[in-house]
Amino acid sequence: MRHFFTTRVRVILVVAVLLAAGLSIASSVMDFTLPEKVVQTVLAPLRTGVSHLKSQAEQFYSYMFRYEALQAENISLKEQISQMQDAARDAEELRRENDRLRDLLELKARHEDFKLVDSYIISWDSNDWSSTFTIDRGEKTGIQEGMCVITANGEVVGLVTQVGPNYSVVKTVLDSSLEISANIASSGYSGIVQGGFVTGQEGMLRMDYLPTNAIIRNNEQVVTTGSTVYPRDLILGYVVDAGFDEIGVAKYAVLEPAADFDSLEQVFVLVEYENG
Repeated sequence: MRHFFTTRVRVILVVAVLLAAGLSIASSVMDFTLPEKVVQTVLAPLRTGVSHLKSQAEQFYSYMFRYEALQAENISLKEQISQMQDAARDAEELRRENDRLRDLLELKARHEDFKLVDSYIISWDSNDWSSTFTIDRGEKTGIQEGMCVITANGEVVGLVTQVGPNYSVVKTVLDSSLEISANIASSGYSGIVQGGFVTGQEGMLRMDYLPTNAIIRNNEQVVTTGSTVYPRDLILGYVVDAGFDEIGVAKYAVLEPAADFDSLEQVFVLVEYENG
């Protein structure tokens, strides 16, 4: 578009210069051959046309100058917006990091015996039956198979099932094959928690083998009972529903996982703790 206007302006200027030169010559000749009144009458419309052409040329030049200035300003504004968006993303990431560190400090204050290795999730591998992800820490940082993985809040995420020099695979609590001994914190009712894929409750947990006469209320917290793998009182989830099993012998509870798997970025591997 800029090349089009530049060519057009050049043509107009050339035409204006030629007309001005022609009028100057004609005026010079006519001064000697015709009365001044006749000359002025003939030249007036031509001079008006030349003036109009010059005005158009100036307008086009002014437009071209403004167009280029606006184009440069537009590019500058886009760069500023991009920088502001990057800064906003960085600020949000720092906020989340600060929140996790604050929660982690509180967790360590409650469990001084915990030795944790922090790690970040680098990939997910989940389907209707299993749920796993890979983290960026492995044998070099002391991680071994069978270690518990938690959030900074002490929420159970899963179990390390495979380890490499600088990576580990974690099977999450959503996986139906992972079974964890747990109890309802307020009442002490015990049961086994596993992923709800098998029972058609994808994305949820199911706590089985609860007593038939157990009184189960929504929002009750379910925690680990303690073992050689999972320390006591780590949070598994919260009750959202309950019912009887298929044969009516025991009750079960449906749990919403305590860990937010949709926004999970950083996890902590529990490499050492006192089993008391």
